[in-house]
Amino acid sequence: MESVLPRTRTHRRIGIVVFDGVKMLDFSGPAEVFVEANQFGGDYEVVVMSPAGGDVTTSIGVRVSTAAVTGSGRFDTVMIAGSEIAPPLFVTPELIAAVSDLAGRTRRLASVCTGSVVLAQAGLLDGRSATTHWKFTADLAHRFPAVRVDRDAIYVRDGDLYSSAGVVAGIDLSLALVEADHGAEVARRTAQGLLVYMQRGGGQSQFSASLAGPAPRTGLVRRATDHIHANLHVPHTVASLARHVNVSARQLTRLFREELGTTPAGYIADARFAVARDKLHAGFTVSAAAHAAGYGSAEVMRRAFVARIGVSPRKYQRRFSSTRAVAG
Repeated sequence: MESVLPRTRTHRRIGIVVFDGVKMLDFSGPAEVFVEANQFGGDYEVVVMSPAGGDVTTSIGVRVSTAAVTGSGRFDTVMIAGSEIAPPLFVTPELIAAVSDLAGRTRRLASVCTGSVVLAQAGLLDGRSATTHWKFTADLAHRFPAVRVDRDAIYVRDGDLYSSAGVVAGIDLSLALVEADHGAEVARRTAQGLLVYMQRGGGQSQFSASLAGPAPRTGLVRRATDHIHANLHVPHTVASLARHVNVSARQLTRLFREELGTTPAGYIADARFAVARDKLHAGFTVSAAAHAAGYGSAEVMRRAFVARIGVSPRKYQRRFSSTRAVAG
């Protein structure tokens, strides 16, 4: 992979900082967004950099050729990629110095995953809002008490500084930056070109309902939850689910409480809400989202949204109708 990706006639320079052990998708995902955007009116030149230049080895063992930070010029945007390696091990003095240098010659600064730790170590997040991958939010908050850590957001904007959660969240953030530069239509076409949904606003949770809670511990409960997700349009009851997995309704309720911390009815309600929310993010109409999630009608879904989050589906959708980040 070359360090400099194709230029357009006029260009905004995007610098992406990498290092040995960098997570491949943390920088290749954002890079592909900017390059793809050039097909639809974007004006980006992507430069992959490391403190000293030369080859770096990524998380999957692929070696990437990079430009040196020194002498790399000015940038429109600089993004700091992250790593699965514990932050103290990859955040070297050389990396901190390079990022501090770049901060003075870029219009906006961004991080993906634990790239936020580099920004924090350089003192660039003091008094600012930021996020990172959920696995590292507690550590970031503990080590850098001057940083206001949002432990759940997909990405956060605080002035000219952006930070995102891990891996695919870097793509969400990059689409938001494309939208800020060129409008929602260019960002939408870029997302379509990459076969990703332009659906996750910065304030959307890093967790879906099915991922946020505990996973089933037994095959019986797993069969029940799989049946729910595969057949949300079915008007499930505790009795019908119990028949499906061949146990009593009382035993099934007990197992759900023990393994998932909720009742079968509560789990169904959470699953329907999560699907409806994701469909709204994807641009479905309220009626279509209600149908996909298995609500009996749009009105039933409206009542569920108002009860859970205090706003109607329509108002919720307007709030997250673009990729714009949450301001800190």
